[in-house]
Amino acid sequence: MATAEEIKALREETGLSVMQCKKALEDAGGDKTKALALLKEAGVAIAAKKGSRTLGAGTVAAYIHASGTVGTIVELLCETDFVGKNPDFKSTAYEIAMHIAAMKPENTDELLKQPFIKDPTKTIGDLVTGTIQKFGERTEIGRFVYLAIN
Repeated sequence: MATAEEIKALREETGLSVMQCKKALEDAGGDKTKALALLKEAGVAIAAKKGSRTLGAGTVAAYIHASGTVGTIVELLCETDFVGKNPDFKSTAYEIAMHIAAMKPENTDELLKQPFIKDPTKTIGDLVTGTIQKFGERTEIGRFVYLAIN
């Protein structure tokens, strides 16, 4: 049985619901590493189920580097305005925009495969899958633009 402290720590790390964290810890016999792996597998399964839903909302995020010579804009699409307006969802879009400024991907496929600059143990694809799991809606990166002054 998972303790309240273990559940709270896993919830803070993942941003997922208390029940998802509790179930993962119980299924993993209290092993946090195994619980994280189980949550990742569950996220992939959830994303696959939601793959045919319509993307009708989202947010646009922009990042301008402190030098003022590099900037990016990215669309993070979802199903509803409710999720699109959520501060955590908007924060994820901003994190992706910052990543694009640092890594300069050529296209969305390349972007999704890149290790996330703030946590190289995750890819941008993992970040999107985690967003799907957290909000329960299909989420995809739409268009993005990278601009730089030589």
